[in-house]
Amino acid sequence: MKIIILGAGQVGASVAENLVSEANDITMVDVNSKRLALLQDRLDLRTVVGSASHPSVLVRAGAEDADMVLAVTEHDETNLVACKLAATMFNTPTKIARIRSSEYDAHPEIFSDDNFSVDFAICPEQILTEYIEKLIEFPEALQVLDFAAGKVSLVAVRALYGGPLVGQQLQELRKHVPNVDTRVAAIFRKDRPIIPEGDTVIEAEDEVFFIAAAEDIRIVMRELRNMDEPVKRVMIAGGGKIGRRLGESLEGDYQVRIIEYNYQACERLASELHDTLVLHGDATDEKLLESENIAEMDMFCALTNDDENNIMSALLAKRMGARKVIALINRRAYVDLVQSGGIDIAISPAQVTIGSLLAYVRHGDVAAVHSLRRGAAEALELVAHGDAKYSNVIGRKVEDIQLPKGATIGAIVRGMPVSKGLFGGVLGEDEMEQDESDSDTRVIIAHHDTVIEPEDHVILFVVNRKMIREVEKLFQVNVGFL
Repeated sequence: MKIIILGAGQVGASVAENLVSEANDITMVDVNSKRLALLQDRLDLRTVVGSASHPSVLVRAGAEDADMVLAVTEHDETNLVACKLAATMFNTPTKIARIRSSEYDAHPEIFSDDNFSVDFAICPEQILTEYIEKLIEFPEALQVLDFAAGKVSLVAVRALYGGPLVGQQLQELRKHVPNVDTRVAAIFRKDRPIIPEGDTVIEAEDEVFFIAAAEDIRIVMRELRNMDEPVKRVMIAGGGKIGRRLGESLEGDYQVRIIEYNYQACERLASELHDTLVLHGDATDEKLLESENIAEMDMFCALTNDDENNIMSALLAKRMGARKVIALINRRAYVDLVQSGGIDIAISPAQVTIGSLLAYVRHGDVAAVHSLRRGAAEALELVAHGDAKYSNVIGRKVEDIQLPKGATIGAIVRGMPVSKGLFGGVLGEDEMEQDESDSDTRVIIAHHDTVIEPEDHVILFVVNRKMIREVEKLFQVNVGFL
């Protein structure tokens, strides 16, 4: 696939790195020549220096025959204009725009073909906000990821001493929770993947990924570790786009405090948020944290734009008694460095966002993609099309499907609304929520004798991203079906 990426920032660079490794033809456009040179030194891609909203720049980037334009510059207006130019001048099939401002949320008609011709709009800040919300709702988890419009959850949890299942074989899980169907998709032990079998023994400190119906995940968690007290008090460092969105989302259900260094931003936050205490100050100020009873906080979220400040404030909050701390960190090297230290969860914004973009780029009908373990592994939701004659998966038992080593089928959702068009994208969330009440949707945890049927949403866990292409090919319908 020929893809033009407009914007070489954190999101653009992460997307490029993922797509280049999957044998796509990538051209990167940015006004910063130094940034492009650094990317070209380590990735096999073309670069064009210039403004993404200039027609001549898009021509130089090869927009005439591009399959996709991915506009992820730091400016919403530039992204919108670039998508419109790609549609009107070059008839580009797929246009994706990064939209950061919440001002556009109330006016979705802006993205229609009659206006800016954006096929898919993504908001990284909103994606991150929802991701952090899940971690606050389930404080025991390292990751909580939803599939099939929230019907299925994939959860990563660290097994701790004292958990009922720790030291026992996986096959004992069904005896412990006989009324809940679940599957352990993968285990990471000292950063090495272990493909789970029935006789695999869970050890303390293992990172266990399990999949279950959304309403059952707490029950399964209790088998792996003692449950924490529910989160009631949340302190947020940084009142920027993410901090404000998170505060707005949480303030109805939690006691929320936001620390913001910029006084004008504090005034704006105070006027926009109604049940949140807004504090003017530095989140790395020990006296301020102490005066605001940091030791009583159930969750501390460091969400400023500065990696170092996030790391220092999170470490300080943890040392002063905050029960759990989360830090937003852009530099990948920092994420791996601090994850094993005093910070409970280090979040890479680019890795959280990447899945939403990859779902539109992957071959076949990919309904959802989630990056796991900071990009090392992936979970996908693929829709099985065709019939038993022309498909490699339909009509076959899970044990008979020739999955690459390290790929496992975790669950199947049957009866989901069918995509518009044979290989079109899955229905939007609003449409899905509206139609699901009339559909007989079932969550089936995959076992060796489970048979895949047409239009099943199949959720797979892949421990090595290099296997993704093989998995996608497996789910593509043979040409004869068309």
